[in-house]
Amino acid sequence: MTSTVITGIGELTTNDDELGKLTDAALVVEDGRIAWIGPSTAAPAADERFDAEGRAALPGWVDSHTHLVFAGDRTAEFAARMDGKPYEAGGIAVTVEATRAATDAELAANLRRHIAEAAAQGTTFVETKTGYGLTVADERRAAVVAAAEADEVTFLGAHLVPPGADADEYVDLVCGEMLDAVAPHVGWCDVFCEKGAFDADQSRRVLTAAAERGLGLRVHGNQLGTGPGVALAVELGAASVDHCTYLTQSDVDALAGSATVATLLPACDLSTRQPLPDARALLDAGATVALASNCNPGSSYTSSMGFCVTTAVLQMRMTVDEAIRAATWGGARALRREAGEDAVGVLRPGARADVQVLEAPSTAWLAYRPGVPLTHTVWRKGVRVTGR
Repeated sequence: MTSTVITGIGELTTNDDELGKLTDAALVVEDGRIAWIGPSTAAPAADERFDAEGRAALPGWVDSHTHLVFAGDRTAEFAARMDGKPYEAGGIAVTVEATRAATDAELAANLRRHIAEAAAQGTTFVETKTGYGLTVADERRAAVVAAAEADEVTFLGAHLVPPGADADEYVDLVCGEMLDAVAPHVGWCDVFCEKGAFDADQSRRVLTAAAERGLGLRVHGNQLGTGPGVALAVELGAASVDHCTYLTQSDVDALAGSATVATLLPACDLSTRQPLPDARALLDAGATVALASNCNPGSSYTSSMGFCVTTAVLQMRMTVDEAIRAATWGGARALRREAGEDAVGVLRPGARADVQVLEAPSTAWLAYRPGVPLTHTVWRKGVRVTGR
């Protein structure tokens, strides 16, 4: 693989504690990794050269929560919500029906389309979930399709109890035959621990069964109201609890005292007309925060991590630096990919060469110019995937 030196970076956000934020910087990409970072004046020679001409550069977005293996459309549901109908978990069943009817090729094409759409906006690392199959065969094929395209795959058979099924019998299926069929193709297991989906005891059963099979744990929790999701995630050592829209002080304290990341999904909260999470309380308490798109056809149909960052700054009282770190390093931490060889969400020698250059002199423009497309050029694993 050829090497590329990116010079003339006006502002380089690295998320590395030693390197910090640099000005008039350069970096070298080689063999899919960052090989060197330093002043532009000291940049070594490389096979190719890209002049950023004073633009800002930062790690590619790490989207740690998406639902991209799906078919169908829920525009009517969205329009009804905008007319005042409340969001309920049961809408997932509409997508389940369409996904079951789709072919593997159709699901794969839709997944690739959304990943490419995200990459064009600076997203270089994507987690996605199963959860729109809810049968052994459909969950397995969703996992296989996802594993061929996404960076990380999560099993979400416990997304919703299928209409007409007994909840406890369905949990038995998830914890047994379904988990056995899916486990070879995924790295994580998630559960929708929420009123209308799975209660604390059912969620614990699913997560415990997944841990016994060596999967990492994640939780959808505290989206529709206060509940046991956060406490369960912390108790079981889950890498992340996602949504966190409704938190008690004990939830905030528990997250701050644990290694569980609070992954906030502001686009979802806007789309469902829920309150935005109290990011400021989490950060001030010392919790680790991530931002993710929750891209899905029902409650958050956006792949724009930049929109999530803008929302976090303008409406959730996060600073620009906090929001960018949450959308890069925070997402990587939620997937336990922030350290070691091929780390993502960070720019340092040895890390995966996921870089985005903005059409802006500073990352502050992500909030300063809301709604304006600012992605200029993107490299993923050292390969230029988009650029002007």
